[in-house]
Amino acid sequence: MFSRMRADIRAVMQRDPACPSTFSALTNYPGLWAIWWHRLTNRLHRAGRTWLARRISQVVRHYTGIEIHPGAAIGERFFIDHGMGVVIGETTIIGDDVTLYQGVTLGGTGKEHGKRHPTIEDHVVVGVGATVLGDITIGQYSKIGAGAVVIQDVPADSTVVGIPGRVVVREGRRIEAVDLHHEDLPDPVVEMFRSMQRRIDRLEARVASDEAYAAGSTERPDPGPSSEKE
Repeated sequence: MFSRMRADIRAVMQRDPACPSTFSALTNYPGLWAIWWHRLTNRLHRAGRTWLARRISQVVRHYTGIEIHPGAAIGERFFIDHGMGVVIGETTIIGDDVTLYQGVTLGGTGKEHGKRHPTIEDHVVVGVGATVLGDITIGQYSKIGAGAVVIQDVPADSTVVGIPGRVVVREGRRIEAVDLHHEDLPDPVVEMFRSMQRRIDRLEARVASDEAYAAGSTERPDPGPSSEKE
């Protein structure tokens, strides 16, 4: 047990440059407290003490802002950075050396029974505010971009961004021409408004052309391209 706890503390110090010491990891990292309490509640859950396990998990949620269902299976050296708003569902399976940032949800998609939450393989990083839903698998060494919503399997060693999430890098090869700096990740809402604005501009140009022609112009003005691939 103590060797696992030491490994957890080393994981915090290795993955967060803001953690200068073991004492800081012990006193300032609720993600560490949450995973240690989860190991207790998981044992209680597997022993059939489901009410007690769930009650303890809710108390831990109150103090840490992190909700981990006692039924979730979590591997070694799991790290939750900051942690506020993290939710991990009952049938979630998490491998070794996985990192989650604040606001991540590993959830289900309905009221079905059985395996209904994601499987996160080894060395996966899930970015701030990302949502992974359903009985899907995120392959090892993959990265889920901040704010992404993932509802399909992700191959190993891939990078996923967007809503719905799509693979933009696989095994080091760029699938789409997207720079993976946080400030350059595609925003589907902004792209939708840009597409609408382009369409409105074309319609206004065509209306102006028709009005000028109807007013007696001998030659219809060129309204510009009549179509554009969005």
